[in-house]
Amino acid sequence: MIKKDSVWTGSYWDEFASLPAIIPQGPIAMLGLGAGTAAHSILKYYPSFHIIGWELDELLINVARAYFDLSKVEEKNEHGGYLSVCTGDALSPDATVEGGFAGIIVDLFADGKILPQLLEEETWVGLAKKLMPNGRIMVNCSGRDNDQYYREHKIAPPKSNRSWTENSAIKALSRALPGEVRKLVEEPECENFFALTGPLPDLDAWSKAVPAKLSPKVKLWQHVE
Repeated sequence: MIKKDSVWTGSYWDEFASLPAIIPQGPIAMLGLGAGTAAHSILKYYPSFHIIGWELDELLINVARAYFDLSKVEEKNEHGGYLSVCTGDALSPDATVEGGFAGIIVDLFADGKILPQLLEEETWVGLAKKLMPNGRIMVNCSGRDNDQYYREHKIAPPKSNRSWTENSAIKALSRALPGEVRKLVEEPECENFFALTGPLPDLDAWSKAVPAKLSPKVKLWQHVE
């Protein structure tokens, strides 16, 4: 969650704030808004973007407005950027805008697990159709499919720089959009894998375009083999 003196959380939510630097100007869909943590960081550093966030849990939205300043980013700022909140199914065919999204951020979980729809190729094909030209999808794919087993049995998972291949969401996305998927290379103990669609950006230029906090991380993106 958001700290009072900073938009950074030290958690995976921070990674989403690197997306605006590599997409066209246009609306960003946030599928799985939660309490609006990522929306705060994006609008602080890229204040001209319009974010449209979908969240199924209306109670969570009300709590975020009361305690996490969500209502502040719902107000249009001096640069024209703001957050629009939609309560409903983020994967509905109606969750779209005319002309398409410049970016789609996907962070959809239920009971601690990634939504099963994100393990289906058809879901990713449908989301890609909601993008404008040169738009991109960035997604938190969770960890390896068997990470829950390791946690429940208090066993340290084997360290491998190819553990992302054990993630069904990345595999489904790669099948749906062959040759268009990139992955963020993390430390072996990291529990979350990130994927990005579209051509691999110029990593040096991207690193210079993002907030300093994120600059080292964006250089870790690679092609999915």
